Amino acid sequence: MINSRFSKNKAHPWHGITVGDDAPETVTVFIEIVPRDTVKYEVDKQTGYLKIDRPQQYSNVVPANYGFIPQTYCAENIAAMARTKSGRSIEKGDGDPLDILVLSEHHIPRGDIILKATPIGGFCLIDGGEADDKIIAVLKGDKVFEQYREISQLPKGILERFEHYFLTYKSLPDEPNICEIAYSYGRAEAYEVIRAAQRDYEVLTSIS
Repeated sequence: MINSRFSKNKAHPWHGITVGDDAPETVTVFIEIVPRDTVKYEVDKQTGYLKIDRPQQYSNVVPANYGFIPQTYCAENIAAMARTKSGRSIEKGDGDPLDILVLSEHHIPRGDIILKATPIGGFCLIDGGEADDKIIAVLKGDKVFEQYREISQLPKGILERFEHYFLTYKSLPDEPNICEIAYSYGRAEAYEVIRAAQRDYEVLTSIS
C-alpha cells in the first residue's frame, strides 16, 4: 500500500516543488542542463517536462549546473532592483523563473534533478532590455566548493567563464549582442534578489 504522504504524480518543477524552508540561505534547485550538454534544455512551462530550447551556440558550454529556483519569477520586483542599482531603463523581468548556476566538484550526469544549493552571489544580466538575473551558488555539502561563501572568493578563471558564457550564449554571427552584465553582487544581495523573485511569483499566482 502506498503511504498517503507520498505524491503519486510527478510535481511540476516550477510550481509543485518548494523553494525550501531555509531560503534564501539554502534553496531548492531544479537542474535543467549540465556542463557536458551540447543542447540547451529548459522546462516547458505548461507540462513541466524538459524540452529542447536550442543547440548550444558554437563552442559555448554552460560553465556549471544550470537551472532555476522553484516558485520564483522575474517580473516587476526583479526589474525594479535592476533599474535602481544599474541606473538603466529596464522595462520588465524576463518572465521566467529565477536562474541559478550551481558549482560542484562532483560530476552530475544529467539534468531533470533537484538539489540543495547555497547562494553566494550573482550577476544582473540585461537580455534584450529585460532583467534576467543569474544567481551563483555552490552545492550544499560539497567539500571543495562549500568553502566559498562569497562570489568574490571564487577563482578568477571561474568568474571569467561565467561572464563569457552569458555575454556570448545568444550571440550569432553578424548580429549585435543583446546581452550585457550590468553588475555583479555578493551573497547578501543574492538573498534580496531571491526574495524579490518570490514576491514576483506570489503576484503571478495571485492573478492566474
